[in-house]
Amino acid sequence: MKYTYLVFVLIFSLNSSFSQVDESQTGAWYMYFYNLQFNESQWGIQGDFQYRDWQGLGDMEQLLLRSGLTYSPKNAGVMFTLGYGNITTGQFGESDDTSGESRIYQEALIPQKLGNRFYVTHRFRYEQRFVENQDFRTRYRYNLFLNVPLNAKELSPKAIYLALYNELFINGQTDIGDGREVEIFDRNRTYLGFGYVLNSKIRFQFGWMNQKTNAWGKGQLQFSMHHKI
Repeated sequence: MKYTYLVFVLIFSLNSSFSQVDESQTGAWYMYFYNLQFNESQWGIQGDFQYRDWQGLGDMEQLLLRSGLTYSPKNAGVMFTLGYGNITTGQFGESDDTSGESRIYQEALIPQKLGNRFYVTHRFRYEQRFVENQDFRTRYRYNLFLNVPLNAKELSPKAIYLALYNELFINGQTDIGDGREVEIFDRNRTYLGFGYVLNSKIRFQFGWMNQKTNAWGKGQLQFSMHHKI
C-alpha cells in the first residue's frame, strides 16, 4: 500500500508538471518598438516594451522593458546595440507568483534589400542573464526577418506587407544551479503576420507566432507598433 501511494504521488506530480502550460490556449503579446536616431549622428537609442499574456488578457506571462544605446558605422550597413532589459515573468494559471530577471545584451542588426521588394534583416544577439534564484547564464539568439510589400514596391506610407521571422535561441550554459540543468536548445519562434505602414515613422503589425521549447509549444497572437522617433 505504501508503494502504491508513492507511485500515485509520482504520477500526479508528473502530470501536474506537464500540464502547467495549456498548449491549446492561444496567448497574446502586445509590443511597442522604438528607434531614436540622434540628428546628424551615428548614435541613437532603441528598445521595446512588451506585455505578454498566457490567455490574451488576465494571466500575465511576462512584462519586458528593454532599451539600448546604438551605433551605426558609416557605410557599413550594420547597427550595433548595447542594452539592458528588465523582465518579470508570471506563472501560468491562477498563481500570482512572479520571478525577476536583469539582462544585458549586445546586438548586431544587418538589414538588406533583395530585388525590388524583399526586405531582409539579420539580428544576432548575445545575452548575459541574471535570473532570480538561478546561476549566471548566457544565451545566443539569431533572428531572420523578412518583410514583403504587397501593394507597393517599397515599405512606403499606406503599404501593406507580409511579415515573417524565425528566431533560434541557444543556451550558453546547461547548469543553472541547485543541480538543475537545461538543454543547449532553449526555444524557437516562427512568426507570420501582416503589417501596415502608416507613415515614414510608424508601422503596425498583427500576426501569429508559434513558440517551441523543450517542455512545451504554444501559439501567440502578436500586436506591435514600430516607431521611428
